[in-house]
Amino acid sequence: MRDYARYYEAITASLRTSPSRLFLLNLFNSSITKLMYLIYPILLIYIAWCLPNRLLLYILIPGLSFSVVTFIRKSVNQARPYEAWSIDPLLTKETAGQSMPSRHVFSATMISMCFLSMNLCLGAVLLILSAILAICRVLGGVHYPKDVLVGMLIAILAGSLLLIF
Repeated sequence: MRDYARYYEAITASLRTSPSRLFLLNLFNSSITKLMYLIYPILLIYIAWCLPNRLLLYILIPGLSFSVVTFIRKSVNQARPYEAWSIDPLLTKETAGQSMPSRHVFSATMISMCFLSMNLCLGAVLLILSAILAICRVLGGVHYPKDVLVGMLIAILAGSLLLIF
């Protein structure tokens, strides 16, 4: 993209003029993230209780794929939008580099895929929340659209292994 700063200003203009929309952006970003990190251990407890022979899969597949995403982030070390362009991000973030892929979106999507393999309806709802988180991360100015898409795609591919095994 030639002028991401202009694009970013255009997609966030309505948020910048509305304190309530800005509040909702921050609320969704933090609430969805916290929800995902809260429900994953609950799922693991359920699996340990009801399906103990599958517990290792639900730990190893997300864990190993998280490690792969972390390795990619460190290898690529892409600057974040607020570092590369003259933009004022709507989400507070002090991190430098390691923008691609988004680990927040990867993690939320991976957790959603874990749930999807156990319960289609709940997994679908969580995937929608993961997509909302992806939008929040882009609108917040901490990730490019491709960062969240790649994070989501890696999680869907890795999470699909849970459907196979």
